[in-house]
Amino acid sequence: MKKIKAYIQITRLDKPIGIYLLLWPTLWAVWIAANGQPDWHIVLIFSLGVVLMRSAGCVINDFADRKVDGFVERTKNRPLATGVVTSKQALTLFFALVIVSFLLVLQLNLNTILLSFGALGLAALYPFMKRYTHLPQVFLGAAFSWAIPMAFMAIQNKLPLVVWVLYATNLAWTVAYDTLYAMVDRDDDLKVNIKSSAILFGRFDRLAVLLLQLLTVVGWFCIGQLAGLTQPYYLAVGLTLGLFLYHYWQVRARDRVSCFNAFLQNHYAGLIIFLGIILSYLQLNAAQ
Repeated sequence: MKKIKAYIQITRLDKPIGIYLLLWPTLWAVWIAANGQPDWHIVLIFSLGVVLMRSAGCVINDFADRKVDGFVERTKNRPLATGVVTSKQALTLFFALVIVSFLLVLQLNLNTILLSFGALGLAALYPFMKRYTHLPQVFLGAAFSWAIPMAFMAIQNKLPLVVWVLYATNLAWTVAYDTLYAMVDRDDDLKVNIKSSAILFGRFDRLAVLLLQLLTVVGWFCIGQLAGLTQPYYLAVGLTLGLFLYHYWQVRARDRVSCFNAFLQNHYAGLIIFLGIILSYLQLNAAQ
């Protein structure tokens, strides 16, 4: 039971926030690519893929950080840091999750299968970037956004302009919320020489997050225009703008709890946008 609990911890299945933040953009893409009427086997494949690849990403992240997690307050009790899970066991788990994910992708068309190798490369690369660049959050955004072109390729077998606007918008949003996350660990990261956008932005961190969030809102608006979405979607975009402005006020003291809570609340932003997309297509399809 102790080992099972450790595997749950290392895959973060006990902390599903990462699943949500990866799932919502994936579902945005699935719904838009299918004009609001996706095949449910596609929804199932991509939803399961999100859970599996997010878990794999957490495992390889902990493997990359196994020698420094013990010195960081928030991560000192992770299974690899405490020795409950060995490096060999972690790598075995990582490859097992990747193989199962690939079996799912094999149910899709050839072009989507080829795109999936990009997802694997980004997932494996991201955890090591925090040693070489102050913007590992950009690599995380690239990885978290890769399901967007895959969804369009699986459904339309092409990559129209809206794909890349979705991709860029989600990348900006990811950098914003992961900077909030990095603000939680900034003091510990400086001690162990881990780089992050929070360290790079310094005293301009709140402003940088806000600007990235505003860029995200502009991107969402452009997506609505390109996809021909209706009023419910734009109402959702407006609500997320209000949430982002609240974040700017919420983290004014830069304390760990406030920054972490602001990070967690991004789940609601993704959910609100998804609901806006669903309601827009229900309205559009009802009018046909």
